Amino acid sequence: MGIKLIKFIDKVLGTPLCIILSLFNIIKKQAPLKEKTKKILIIQLWGIGETILTIPAIKELSKRYRLNIDILCTKRNIDVYSGYSFLGKLHVIKLSPFYILLFMLKKFRSYDIVIDMEEYLKISSIISFFVGKYMIGYAHSIRSLLYSKKVKYNDKQHTSMAFFDLIRPLGIDGTVKKLERLNYSSMEKKIVDLELNRSGINRRDLIIGIAAGAAESSRSRIWPKERFAELIQELYNKNPKTKFILVGADYEKELNDSIIRLVNNVKIAKSIFNFAGKFTLRQSFYLISTCNIFIGNDSGPMHIAAAMDVKTIGLFGPNLPLRFAPLNSKSASIYKRMLCSPCINVHKGKVPECIYKGNDFQKCMKEIKIKDILNLM
Repeated sequence: MGIKLIKFIDKVLGTPLCIILSLFNIIKKQAPLKEKTKKILIIQLWGIGETILTIPAIKELSKRYRLNIDILCTKRNIDVYSGYSFLGKLHVIKLSPFYILLFMLKKFRSYDIVIDMEEYLKISSIISFFVGKYMIGYAHSIRSLLYSKKVKYNDKQHTSMAFFDLIRPLGIDGTVKKLERLNYSSMEKKIVDLELNRSGINRRDLIIGIAAGAAESSRSRIWPKERFAELIQELYNKNPKTKFILVGADYEKELNDSIIRLVNNVKIAKSIFNFAGKFTLRQSFYLISTCNIFIGNDSGPMHIAAAMDVKTIGLFGPNLPLRFAPLNSKSASIYKRMLCSPCINVHKGKVPECIYKGNDFQKCMKEIKIKDILNLM
C-alpha cells in the first residue's frame, strides 16, 4: 500500500475514530503510570531515516527500565531494528484495517507503556489506545486526545532529539550526540564483498557513495541528476582511483543509469557502479559502511551513512538540516535558505512536491553548487 493511500485512509478513518475513542477518556479516567513497568512498546511504522533516529532514545529507555523494548513496525523498516540486544519482540504489521484490528485484539492492554514515535499518522495513536495502559505521544493534532501524556513536538532541533523528548516524561534526561551503528550478519557482509570484488572495488580505492534519489513521499528533495554527473567527473579528475557506488531502491535504477549516461567520459563511467536494488537493506548497511565519503539527498541512505560513521555530506532544500542533518562528528550539510523553505513539515503531515514550475522548479536544490560539495571534501 503506497504512502498516499495510507495517508488518505488515515485521514478519512483516523479522525472520526480519534474523536469517538477520546470520549472514553472523558467518561473514564485513564490508568496512571505504574511504578513497576514490565512491558514497553515503541511504535514507528514508516520512514527508514526516521526509524534510525529513534534508536538512541529507545536504547536509553532500555537502560532506564532494564527491559528489552518491543517494537511495532512494518516490513519496510524492520531491518533497521534488527540485531540490537536491547530490543525484544519485533512485531511486523501490515497497514490495513484487518491486520491492525487483529493486532489490537491480540495485544489488548498488554503493555504497561506504549510510546508512539509516529509523528503524524493517527492509526498509531489508535493502536496505542488499545494495546497500552499508559500512552505517550506528541501533543499536536487530534490524535493527541488518546494519549495519557502529551509531549510538545519541538521542530527547532534535530529529530533524534524530538524522539528523545518522548522518553523524558519517564524521568530520562540526556542528549543525542551520535546514532547507533546498524546491524548486518557475516553472510550479508560476504555477499556484498563478493560483489565488490567482482566489480573491481577494493579498500585501496577512494570509495564515494552517492544517493541520488529520495523516497516517494517527496521527490523534490532530489538534487538535479546533471549536477551529480558533473560532480562525479570533477571528483574523478581530482583522484582517478576513485570508485563511485550509486545506491538506492529498485525504482531508482533508471535514475542512477541516467547519471552514468550523462558522464561524458567512458573511462570515468567504468568507475561508476549502479547498485540500486542490488542488495537488501541490511546488506546496504554494510555496503555504505565501506565508503570513505557519502553524498546524498535528505533521505534514508544519508542517515544510514551517518549511523555507520561515514563522512557524510547531506543536501537539503525542502527540509532543514537543523532537523535532519547526518548526525556524526565527520559530517556536514549544505542548505541554501529560501523563503518557501521548509515546505516539508513531517510532524504536520506536510510532505509536498515543489509548488514552482519551469526554471524555478526545485530552485532550493538547484542553488546547491558543485563547488559547495567540493569545499567539504
